[in-house]
Amino acid sequence: MNFVNPTKGKMSVQDVVKDIIAYMEEEPSASYKLIIGSDSQSRDNSCFVTAVIVHRVGKGARYYYRRKYMSSVKNLRHKIFTETSLSLEAVTRLKEELDKTRYKDMDVEIHVDIGQNGDTKELIREVVGWVMGVGYKVKIKPNACGATKVADRYTK
Repeated sequence: MNFVNPTKGKMSVQDVVKDIIAYMEEEPSASYKLIIGSDSQSRDNSCFVTAVIVHRVGKGARYYYRRKYMSSVKNLRHKIFTETSLSLEAVTRLKEELDKTRYKDMDVEIHVDIGQNGDTKELIREVVGWVMGVGYKVKIKPNACGATKVADRYTK
């Protein structure tokens, strides 16, 4: 599982975690949040992007993203469940690495591309329940910037 940082280029999960830790150690007194969100765009194939953001609360952020192409997704439900699954897969890999450090108890949020407006409102209870059941905080639109802003930018 490789990611890309716009400044540093391709990075392994281990490199991402090292970079996140280095970023947090630049300002150790700040508060940090790890945000993972996915979005997708369908054309001939579907382009799924998972973004990992380390947010220095009130003072900016650093992010990494990963693209994965799949054959075209048939319906909205399948798309949302695939996006959520990719976010959970990414956070599992990141947590495996973070658990080896003193940052194993980082505040983690999963951002999903669903909201009260539009067709995705039917999926809110199910998707939010799934993410919370796995043990993570979850944010939906309009508070899901990890999915709707960062990941969305790289689906085009």
